[in-house]
Amino acid sequence: MSGHSKWSQIKRQKGVTDAKRGQLFTKLGREISVAAREGGAEPDANARLRLAVQRAREANMPMDVIDRAIKRGSGGGDTAALEEIVYEGYGPNGAAILIEVTTDNRNRTVAEIRNVFTRGGGSLGENGCVAWLFDNRGIISIQPDGTTPTTSL
Repeated sequence: MSGHSKWSQIKRQKGVTDAKRGQLFTKLGREISVAAREGGAEPDANARLRLAVQRAREANMPMDVIDRAIKRGSGGGDTAALEEIVYEGYGPNGAAILIEVTTDNRNRTVAEIRNVFTRGGGSLGENGCVAWLFDNRGIISIQPDGTTPTTSL
């Protein structure tokens, strides 16, 4: 059969799987680094770090990669200065929105968030404009899939 190669199919499937796994490892590594920076490098004394390491192990992340992420977060190794920032704004029809992000570039992130607010019919607000309306009850996590966000009313 001309044009059919079992190796080509395996190579393509492996490439897709490796890309997904790499993205997951990057996300988990950042989470571990932030947790180590916030509460210390010892998982026994830092519940957030312990939970992040547990999730990384469940995703079969190698221990040497986990150790590197902990060192990076606690000050050793190549530090990538990740920050946790809270943005506040108003969505369509005045709905209050509070966004917590982890980023390495504050200026790029605020521009992207302002763009999303503007495109959706909302506006980015000042610090403290809607935070008083919220109590922590849970987390909604959105995974970017490369598509353009849309709004529907």
